[in-house]
This record gives sequence, C-alpha cells and structure tokens, in this order.
Amino acid sequence: MHEVSLRSGELEVVLAPATGGSIARFDRVAPSGERTPVLRGTDRVDAPVLAMGSFPLVPYCNRIRGARFHFRGREIGQQPNMTGDPSPLHGHGWMAPWTLVEQGESHAHLLYHHKADDWPWDYGASQHFSLDADGLRVSLSCRNLSDEPMPCGLGFHPYFPCSALTELDTRVADVWTVDEHVLPVERIPADGRYDLRQRRICSQTLDNGFSDWSGEAWIRTPGAPFAIRMTSPQAQYFQVYSPVEGGYFAAEPVSHANAALNAPEDQWKALGLRILEPGDELTLNARFEVKIHSG
Repeated sequence: MHEVSLRSGELEVVLAPATGGSIARFDRVAPSGERTPVLRGTDRVDAPVLAMGSFPLVPYCNRIRGARFHFRGREIGQQPNMTGDPSPLHGHGWMAPWTLVEQGESHAHLLYHHKADDWPWDYGASQHFSLDADGLRVSLSCRNLSDEPMPCGLGFHPYFPCSALTELDTRVADVWTVDEHVLPVERIPADGRYDLRQRRICSQTLDNGFSDWSGEAWIRTPGAPFAIRMTSPQAQYFQVYSPVEGGYFAAEPVSHANAALNAPEDQWKALGLRILEPGDELTLNARFEVKIHSG
C-alpha cells in the first residue's frame, strides 16, 4: 500500500490513505537519529486501522444505539461495523480508502466520497495535513452532496503512548457513565475518577465521553524529550479511552456527544450535532504541538 511521508524540522508524519485516511505514524527524530513517537502508531501502512496513530471520524463520532435513529419522521437503520459490537461506530471514513489529491514536502490533501446506502446521503470528506517544525495541523471537513438535509458530526481519534507516569491535563465539565456496551447512561460532574486535570492516564479503564471541553489538552511523560499540546477549538466534546492493559490511550476531540443521534432531534444542537443542508459543509480542526524540552 502507498504511504505518504511528510517532514519538517525534526518532525515526521507518515499517512496511510488506503487505510481510512489514517496517520500511520507521527514521530520526532532527534539530530542524533533517535526516534520518539508523538502518536502511538505503526511502521506498516497495511496494518489494521486500529493500529494506526490516528484516524478521522466522519460523518458521526462514537456509537449509534441499536443501530438506528430517527430523523425528519423516518427511521434510519445502520449496519454494525465492528465484530461483537451491535452499535455502528465512528461513521464510514475510518473504514474506507481515501484518495491522495495533493502532496508536498510537508503537506497533503486527502478526499473520500460516500455514496448513499443505509446512510441515505451522499457526502464528500476532505482532510488537509500541514506539518511544520513545531507540530501538525489537521483539518477535517464534510460536505452534504445529497439533495436533502443530513445530520453530521466530526472527530479525530489519536492514540498516544503512555507509561505509568504519563499525565493528561485538560478541563471538562461533565462526563457520561456508560453501560457494558459503552453507551451513555448518566451525565454527572467530571469529578473523582473522571477528573482530567493533571490526571495519570495509563491503565485507567476509562471509555467515556466528556462535555464542555476547553479545547486544549496537555500530555506529559516525565523523562520524555517533549510534551504534547493538542488543541481543537471547535470541538466542545472529548472522548477518552484508557484500557486496563496500558501502553497507550486515546484522547479524542469530537464535535458531539456519544449516541447523540439517538436523542430527540430538538436536542441535537445542544449535543453538538449539525444538520447540513444540501451543499453545506462542516469543518473541524486540530493541532498537535510538540513542545521540546530545552536544556
């Protein structure tokens, strides 16, 4: 499979367009040649998408409860897309090949076109990647190409390496507890085990969505040559996945809450979902800054 390599200063990004338009790897390469991962990733662009460093979420984030939702008076059923999980997950873009339409030394542009199927709308998705000496900017867009309104949400799904001392430091207001199917149960204040301020984040058995995200998160590991500052000002929601086995975690800027499509339509705006009229476009940006320690 074809890979796309971007380089700027000490930073290197490898994209895997054919595997969900993913970031396969994002590393800092020191002058000595020592390579340190910014994202947990893979050297194989033909690896499964869940082994990639990050992938796009389009045209919705997280799960659809019961594989169906209601919109404008009709029921819309969806096919599950993960073995053993009855709830369709993360939309379509992450499981489809994207087309490389432009590449330079430090930038690339990918496109994906979805033809209406059980998701009964045509749409086009776009990713712009721009790498500089201090970090990576990613812009994800979705345009409604059908002739009727379409619900839409966007997100990023980056994985970060972690040790027992790695801290995630960010501000959120509330969290949704989840059931055994990782579907939301109750919205409560993000206190105690759900507090994400200077939070040891490895092996925390978290798989939860958070609301009123500040749009900024820091990831710090003692002894690492850099800290990571992730920003996504348009994302008001935040998803954290920290499996018990450790070694990595996901911190996801997303535009809407988990299972928001299952809420009554009059609640969608408050939960972050957008309704795109024909020709309308939704865009979500994120930046991953690599703050190299001096001295």
